[in-house]
Amino acid sequence: MRETFLSTMDDALAADPRLVLVLADISAASMARAQRRHPDRVLNVGIREQTLIGVTGGLALTGMRPVAHSFPPFLVERPYEQVKLDLTHQGVGAVLVSAGASYDMSYAGRTHQSPADVALLDTVPGWTVYVPGHPAEARRLLLESLPGDCSVYLRLSVQANAHPHLGVGFQTLRDGRRGVVLAVGPVLDRVLPATEGLDVTVLYANTIRPFDGKALRAAIGESADVVLVEPYLAGTSAHHVTEALADLPHRLLSLGVRRDAEVRLYGTPADHDAAHGLDVPGLTFALKDFYDRAER
Repeated sequence: MRETFLSTMDDALAADPRLVLVLADISAASMARAQRRHPDRVLNVGIREQTLIGVTGGLALTGMRPVAHSFPPFLVERPYEQVKLDLTHQGVGAVLVSAGASYDMSYAGRTHQSPADVALLDTVPGWTVYVPGHPAEARRLLLESLPGDCSVYLRLSVQANAHPHLGVGFQTLRDGRRGVVLAVGPVLDRVLPATEGLDVTVLYANTIRPFDGKALRAAIGESADVVLVEPYLAGTSAHHVTEALADLPHRLLSLGVRRDAEVRLYGTPADHDAAHGLDVPGLTFALKDFYDRAER
């Protein structure tokens, strides 16, 4: 997805003189040719993440359409105050594109992990959040984000589903009667085998903010039991489910990166999936237990 983003941005910079790419060393080498072609619109501020967002906000105030890019802990967590003040409070928009997701760079340790990025952005209003599950989805969502002036967070990952799903809103991939399982972005290819044999509707989302509460309600069958499977902090979207189903008795299971303890391991992304119960065996067990308890 990261390579798709960079190549798409290279083409977009040539086509739209309003676009400017702001980097903080990450991916600067990959964009060296683009920087030579557009020296005033490919800016590398160095390892200064607060400056990355401050410059992005300043460019937006001048009428440019800035795209800021780094790893999520350096794009959202470290410069959170600048996201809050230099963008949201100033009333200007930008496109923030992260690469690395929750623990894609598990080998680099906790400094390069950010499972709380989407939850943190939820504390400031007006952000659209895209979590593509395939490079083709990432390209389409990026191209949709570049025009206009809205605030967009595009969360890229090395994990990807085998096939893209290019529809809009929450997409129905399987129909059932016992409840709804909402899979966000790259977890879909683990959710599908984990729900095999369960009489549930499987929804897929690569646009998670705004939250498509109407689509969730429309997918509710005989049971309003809902399972959220998100590739970041568990329960990040739980309040949206509660709001969408406020007048319906329902049960909710939120699966994602654990909140109860920090996983202090390096390992691989697959090791972290297993530690958080986000691999196929972990999801299968959690889903079966959840739906079986409804019948007891």
